[in-house]
This record gives sequence, C-alpha cells and structure tokens, in this order.
Amino acid sequence: MSVFNVLLRKELREIRRTWRIWVLPAILLFIAITSPILAQITPALVRSLASNQPGVVIELPDPTPLDSYRQFASQLSQIGLLALIITTAGIISSELRSGTAILVLTKPVSRRSFVLAKLAAQLALLTGATILATLVCWVGTLAIFGEAAIGELAAATALWLLVAAGFLCLMTILSTLITAQAGAAGAGIAAYFILSILAGWGPAQRWTPAGAL
Repeated sequence: MSVFNVLLRKELREIRRTWRIWVLPAILLFIAITSPILAQITPALVRSLASNQPGVVIELPDPTPLDSYRQFASQLSQIGLLALIITTAGIISSELRSGTAILVLTKPVSRRSFVLAKLAAQLALLTGATILATLVCWVGTLAIFGEAAIGELAAATALWLLVAAGFLCLMTILSTLITAQAGAAGAGIAAYFILSILAGWGPAQRWTPAGAL
C-alpha cells in the first residue's frame, strides 16, 4: 500500500471520529430540507405582506419545482460555500500547531502526500455530503410539488461542487501559508466576496468561476 493511501485512510478515520463528519453535512442537509419549503411558502408570504399595504397588489406565479432548485443552488452558493471556507480553514495549520504534522513528516512521508491526502479526504466528505443533500432536496421537492425532474438539479449541483472543490483547494493553500485559522478563514471569505462582486461584471461572469456564484 502506498504512503498516500495510508495517509488517506488515516484522514478518513479522523473525519469519522471528529466534529468534521457532522458540521458540513448537517449544514448542507439543512439547506436541502428547507429549500423546497421556502420555495413553496415564499409567494404566499409576499402576498400576505402586500395585503397589509393599502393599494399594493403583487401578482406572483405559483411556485414550481424549479423554484425549489433555484433556492437550493442559491443557498449552496452562499451558506454552503461560507461554511466550507470556515470549516476547512485549519485543514493544515491545525496539524502544524498541534505538532501532529511534525510527527508524521519525520517519517518517510513527503509533504506532497501529506497535503494531498488531507485534500482528498475533505473532497470525499464534500462530495458525499453534496450527493446526499441533492437527493434529499429532490425527494422534498417531489413530495411538495408532486413532480421533480432531477436533471436540472443534478447539473446545478455538479457545477456548485466544482466551485466548492476550487475553494477547498484555495483553503488548503491558505491554511498552509497562514498559521492562524481565523486568518485563513478571513482570507477565504475575502476571496469569496471578491468573486461575488466580480459576478456582476460580464467578462468575469463568462470566463471565471464568479459566474457560478
């Protein structure tokens, strides 16, 4: 068995035994559960608020499964990415501070294998949580609206997963360069908001990951 495989198994065991196995999946599942519900009740809430304003009439179309998918994608791009940034800010630096990295790297283990194993383990967690959340959203949408084509949802989620994987790579780099976990998280959040601002600029929207936010 290669050194990388040994390190990857170690990282996956650590994920199963720590809070990391719960936090990000729980957030993505919360988004998946609430998205169909919000899509269903939002038009009614808007009409209710408008009815309290004399002379204000708001006509909204009835919600559809696509509204649920849009809600899911929107929350993933906001809450989901911010949660990913914060939870992975210490992916390398926490090991350096605790001294665990030193114990591992004093053995015949390359730095590249050490970093890539951590990245691969986090990517496996992210992918598994995303697939589970997507299925939950699809089932919830089907239960509420009576129909739910999974193709559009799968395509939107796959695009988000690519962007999230990019942010995971970014956080791995930042966690290597910045010792303080809060500092790495701050830098990652700053990068997120810069991309969000660039999303409003046509060329950036077409040719950079900002277009997926």
